[in-house]
Amino acid sequence: QVQLVESGGGLVQAGASLRLSCASSGLTFSNYAMGWFRQAPGKERDIVAAISWRDGGTTYYPDSVKGRFTISRDNAKNTVYLQMNSLKPEDTAVYFCAARWGSGTSASEYQYNRWGQGTQVTVSS
Repeated sequence: QVQLVESGGGLVQAGASLRLSCASSGLTFSNYAMGWFRQAPGKERDIVAAISWRDGGTTYYPDSVKGRFTISRDNAKNTVYLQMNSLKPEDTAVYFCAARWGSGTSASEYQYNRWGQGTQVTVSS
């Protein structure tokens, strides 16, 4: 049974940092590209970061988080991370990790077929 379990969310003030983790089980983690998405109330789910499989040599960030967020992976721990710095109130959302079998990054949620349950991130002003 495939499981993705996010952790590390919380309530922080603007300008603070958080690191989210997503631990996987039930899949050969290194063979999956990974992504982090977020969804705020009343809004669509959007990509915030993606990383390619195996050595994670390719990453993708939308302009909204570029330079503030960093995605990384540790295949030995079957875990993907999202380091979030200089957080802003508009970063408030439920953050999800997702997995897609194959090599490349993708910004489309429809390319991912395994999802975690999400973790809440709230940034106060």
